[in-house]
Amino acid sequence: MFFKELSFSLTVVELFEHFQNYPYSFLLDSANTQHEFGHYSFLGFSPFLVFKSKGRKIEIISPQKRKFLEGNPWEILEKLFSRYQMNSTDEYPPFPFTSGVVGYFSYDLGRYLEKVPDQARDDLNLPECYLGFYDRVIIFDHWEKKSWICATGLREKNKKLQKNCAETEIKKVEKKFFSLSQNYMGNHTEEFFLTQRSPRFVSNFAYQNYLKAIKKAKEYIAAGDIYQVNLSQRFMVSDAGTFTPWEVYKTLRRINPAPFACYLNFPEVKIVSASPERFLRISGRYVQTRPIKGTRPRGKTPSEDRKLATELLESKKDRAELVMIVDLERNDLGRVCEYSTVKVPKLVTLEKHPTVYHLVGTVEGILRKDKTHLDCLKACFPGGSITGAPKIRSMEIIEELEPTKRSIYTGSIGYLGFNGESDLNIVIRTLLFTNGKIYFQVGGGIVTDSDPKKEYQETLDKAKALFSCLGFAERKVSSSLPERGK
Repeated sequence: MFFKELSFSLTVVELFEHFQNYPYSFLLDSANTQHEFGHYSFLGFSPFLVFKSKGRKIEIISPQKRKFLEGNPWEILEKLFSRYQMNSTDEYPPFPFTSGVVGYFSYDLGRYLEKVPDQARDDLNLPECYLGFYDRVIIFDHWEKKSWICATGLREKNKKLQKNCAETEIKKVEKKFFSLSQNYMGNHTEEFFLTQRSPRFVSNFAYQNYLKAIKKAKEYIAAGDIYQVNLSQRFMVSDAGTFTPWEVYKTLRRINPAPFACYLNFPEVKIVSASPERFLRISGRYVQTRPIKGTRPRGKTPSEDRKLATELLESKKDRAELVMIVDLERNDLGRVCEYSTVKVPKLVTLEKHPTVYHLVGTVEGILRKDKTHLDCLKACFPGGSITGAPKIRSMEIIEELEPTKRSIYTGSIGYLGFNGESDLNIVIRTLLFTNGKIYFQVGGGIVTDSDPKKEYQETLDKAKALFSCLGFAERKVSSSLPERGK
């Protein structure tokens, strides 16, 4: 492992500006530096290996060749990932992520872990798992205002060559970044302008059909099938050619900074995310998950804002939703953690974001010695906060009631480190740019006393920042959505 401090003063946005179009470039961006999780951002490009899957068909891409396999994607990924684990005796720099895999695990990968019906339309037809293997990562320390380059040379199988490879990579990156820094001297202002547009938004639900789906979900709750279920609707913008994904990301970053934001530039899809939710943080054997349940919009005045925050904290309905999911996550972690180590240090916490308030719980545990980080991910996937409880029956109902497959939405994006450090989000507040269109999806937890109209409005509250970053006036959202039925 080799690392070196970079002597330039570019911001993470200014730097990634030059790499946004590199194949498989990524930015894992802790944009909200005031948040307790806003310590580091990570940037990478040009992976030495790419793993992608669709169904049981897997493709492994390297600069030299493409290899095609067939099987369970989780099992094949586990074998591939295990080849690049770093020795515990290696010298680690003091950063959580230095090399590893970065990309997404789509919601629909859950069907390879549990038996779930296959009836919703897969109209996006995107890879279900898409990961780059990176042996070189740029780290931005927001607290110390410093930047670092880490390299491992793991692309070289011969350990004697890894040192030379890592040192060469550091020199190449350092030279390139120094040149960029010189060109930016005296110009460090990040100004992004929001252009007012009138894009055409189409939902995969007609308004009345969404209300009917909620009523049907409540019938399942009344029958004792489930306690709650997360239902969502997806919006689509057909004229995506008028938008540049990176410019949209910069706007979203400005108006809605988030601790688990990201930008992924993959050939089939560009992903712009401002997720506020951590799915799994795994450090060695320590595991943490932070499910979100309960939402209120931010107030327009300080007094209204305080009122909405108090209302959410005192809401028995929202608190009950969160407690159910915390219990579900305790059960999931219990499948892979040491007996009696699964704890709930914070049952209910109010978390403030630019457009909404959320209630958040924290669950933690100690991974068993015979379990890997991927074992932990599989035991908890997909996250309970975006399925419902019990999880499997909720997933079956989601497949029945939602007209289209979720694809990347409510899956997970982040990194699995070769050094035993991993951090993954829940894919919410996220835009997908693919096939000349933009897609984003929003949902909420349905319980026995849910009001269908209020639940529909909650989806619009959650989508506020996404509508705004596309230049769509908030006042038009509820009245200008051309909708279609199933």
